[in-house]
Amino acid sequence: MTGTAELVDSRLSGVRAARSPAGQGRPSGEPVIRVRGLQMSYGGVQAVAGIDLEVYPGEVFAFLGPNGAGKTTTVEILEGYRRRTGGDVRVLGVDPAGAGGDWRARIGVVLQESAPEAELTVHECVARYAGYYPHPRSVPETLALVGLDGRPGLRCRRLSGGQRRRLDVALALIGDPELVFLDEPTTGFDPAARRATWDVIAGLRDLGKTIFLTTHYMEEAEYLADRIAVIAAGRIVAEGTTTSLGGRDLKASAISFTLPDGVPAADLPPAVTACLTGHADGRARVSATSPLPLLGALAAWAHARQVDLPDLQVIRPTLEEIYLQLTGEPR
Repeated sequence: MTGTAELVDSRLSGVRAARSPAGQGRPSGEPVIRVRGLQMSYGGVQAVAGIDLEVYPGEVFAFLGPNGAGKTTTVEILEGYRRRTGGDVRVLGVDPAGAGGDWRARIGVVLQESAPEAELTVHECVARYAGYYPHPRSVPETLALVGLDGRPGLRCRRLSGGQRRRLDVALALIGDPELVFLDEPTTGFDPAARRATWDVIAGLRDLGKTIFLTTHYMEEAEYLADRIAVIAAGRIVAEGTTTSLGGRDLKASAISFTLPDGVPAADLPPAVTACLTGHADGRARVSATSPLPLLGALAAWAHARQVDLPDLQVIRPTLEEIYLQLTGEPR
């Protein structure tokens, strides 16, 4: 008989083949989350100043912003834990401010910090949460989805940090939600645990879940997100894919390489010398918004001279650099 893990793997494989790659633009269909003119004030302080958002079925939507930008307030409104002071919000077609138990069974929430029952086993803890939902997933299948199928009898107090986070995701998934909110899911993780958690999150998208992700790790957003919105001072300052956010795809790339022995920078192809930004210490540096033609000219030049450029580098602006420009945070 096929085991639960094998069954889950086969299901994931089928969905992976059908879905488009991350970062390929806005999916189709009616929005899972639609926000228009959202405002939230605390006394005389406006934390959220009229933002618009749309999140579509089956995508990972990353919501980025510095501390105090209004990110947490926005997410809590979407989750139904905080009442707004203005604007229109629909999550799964319902206003979260007046949503009931049926609506809450359709969402899953992974908080930044949680404390599962220490003396329960992993299986007991997930099974207990399953009882809160009208149509829960199978406990063994849920544990397999998050990589805990080999630890069902381990007591929660003995879980490592990475295993605890996997349990958090299992508890959010046991109700078989359509939409999952992930709040800083890998804060404090070592690189190996972070990568393992990313695989779990990617698996949720493969199952057709919609993910609303908040994170401070730009690498995490770039790896997982189909689209990104950046909030600063209560306003959305940019939205797009990981490649287009803030005009990233239109910004200049930096090309650098060591000049071959005895070859001055003036001997480089004219298309390259026209874009030179420096050639100190024998290393040429070029800036170009469209690097491919320059690379073609440089390759043809090197081939004709029978020289190699083994340390040739092409570096595009990083997502972190774009984020810092958008939010005005110091580098």
